[in-house]
Amino acid sequence: MAKDILRYDLMVQEALKGVVRKILTEAGRDGLPGDHHFYVTFRSTAPGVRLSQRLRDKHPEEMTIVLQHQFWDLNVSEHSFEVGLSFSGVPERLLVPFDAITTFFDPSVQFGLKFEAQDAVEGAAVEDDAPGPGKAPRGAGSEPSVSPPAPIALPAKVTPAGVPALKLKPAERDAEPAAKTSGKASAKKAETDEGEEAGSAQVVSLDAFRKKT
Repeated sequence: MAKDILRYDLMVQEALKGVVRKILTEAGRDGLPGDHHFYVTFRSTAPGVRLSQRLRDKHPEEMTIVLQHQFWDLNVSEHSFEVGLSFSGVPERLLVPFDAITTFFDPSVQFGLKFEAQDAVEGAAVEDDAPGPGKAPRGAGSEPSVSPPAPIALPAKVTPAGVPALKLKPAERDAEPAAKTSGKASAKKAETDEGEEAGSAQVVSLDAFRKKT
């Protein structure tokens, strides 16, 4: 699978956080329109989250707030929102960065958004860039390529011109070899005689050729 260098996942998350930012900004300015109301779930231990120790002890990991009837002073900035809420009759002030939000849901129209934790997304990006076992980092271990030397051209083998190929007469080609003699001396003598006969035949053939030419 190809690596996502442009990080479309981060772009989409930022765009969707912009949707939540716009919704909360309009709600803080104009109030909730119609039956719209919001459930916002966020990580209570995320960097930048501000809430009382009482709420933090009660919600050590995640917390869900409802923006419907009992909330006030909803202020939205570029990176976070701040709101006043009542919990069991006790007023609290919360500040929640958009990066801490995990879920935004409007039950009146069944519209919801789910976000990945920002640190988890960045951690996955670092793991993708890190070289795996047995895999050298990009650019490491590279060696300059060396071209092999050019082959040396050898002179072509010269064949004497005007020398015809040696051809044997049909009688000589079909003749039976002489009878074999017994013993090493006889075999050596037979080989010598055959060599001499072959040399004689070659000389005769060349002489005959010269006489004709």
